[in-house]
Amino acid sequence: EVVPKAERELLLQTWNATEAPYPDQACIHQLFEEQTKRTPEAIALVQENQQLKYAELNEKANRLAHRLIVSGVAAGDYVATLLERSIDLIVAQLAILKAGAAYVPLDPQGPAERHAWILDDCSARLLITDVPEVPLPVAVLPPTDSGAAQPSPALRAAALETAYVMYTSGSTGTPKGVLVTHRAVARLVMNNSYAKIGLDDRVAFMANPAFDASTFEVWGPLLNGGAVIIVDRNHVLDARGLAEIISSGKVTALFITTALFNQFVPEIGPTFARLRFLLCGGEQEKPEIFRALIKHGGPEKLIHCYGPTESTTFSTTYEVSATNSGNRLPIGRPISNTRLYLLDSHGQPVPLGAVGELYIGGAGVARGYLN
Repeated sequence: EVVPKAERELLLQTWNATEAPYPDQACIHQLFEEQTKRTPEAIALVQENQQLKYAELNEKANRLAHRLIVSGVAAGDYVATLLERSIDLIVAQLAILKAGAAYVPLDPQGPAERHAWILDDCSARLLITDVPEVPLPVAVLPPTDSGAAQPSPALRAAALETAYVMYTSGSTGTPKGVLVTHRAVARLVMNNSYAKIGLDDRVAFMANPAFDASTFEVWGPLLNGGAVIIVDRNHVLDARGLAEIISSGKVTALFITTALFNQFVPEIGPTFARLRFLLCGGEQEKPEIFRALIKHGGPEKLIHCYGPTESTTFSTTYEVSATNSGNRLPIGRPISNTRLYLLDSHGQPVPLGAVGELYIGGAGVARGYLN
């Protein structure tokens, strides 16, 4: 044992004392239904000139959930979605969870071959899409709904069951489906220690539905009473267009990849500075870009994030300020209910300042890879 007792205690216990209360026994859709009871008339979704209140979103999802069940979807099934960021997509994901299944989001811009491969790999029971006559080997259900209001299916479900399957890029071989639980999502967005989303927050939904940042962007507001502001594809890569959506949509929270952050700050820094939360991560950062944004006097919280899909979006965060934006930004400390260890090749903690491999534990760790 090379690490002294006091240092070992610091590395394993003190720095990993991240336990915080959160609803670890409830499923995503149950938490959403509880929020709907509290704020039925609050705005849940905004897409251009359309908006849905919590009660309206719940009703739409209930109707689609019953259609899914009639179509043969059962607890534990996988249901894929091939939809752009939209009200329809969020209704579909919520309905799939209400039907007891897990959603598998496909990249709307991805090649048909990858779509077909994922549908086969997860043995998808059904595909929800608005693409007519999609040439894929699975039954298709359009996302449109109509008819009388229906109650929630109220199926038995457990927080440790799979909520969604997110496929890795496949850059190191064949893509792998990551099985993420309901509990892991609750830990990401509720009492999480880095961004307290509340009733007055309006969170931009900018990420590709097949990229796990979308988990924070959708469920962060919807499980805390806020609103999702859906950003269409044309505005995600357009700095001025995005600034207009942030201003007109009264957006208070935004996640952006590092590459876009580096590109957009020089163009629309003052707009970003008005946000409550600006989260950034995914690639090597440039501290000088962070400092340039801070000179505009905001945002309230500028957060550098890190985390692989396998640990549910974010594992660590670092709040950047004028006094700590030096030559290099760390990835920070573990968020609530998350643990970090730097270990050597024998699985033992390395001493302070030594190089080790990062191991991530806690409630955000996925169940594993599908198949």
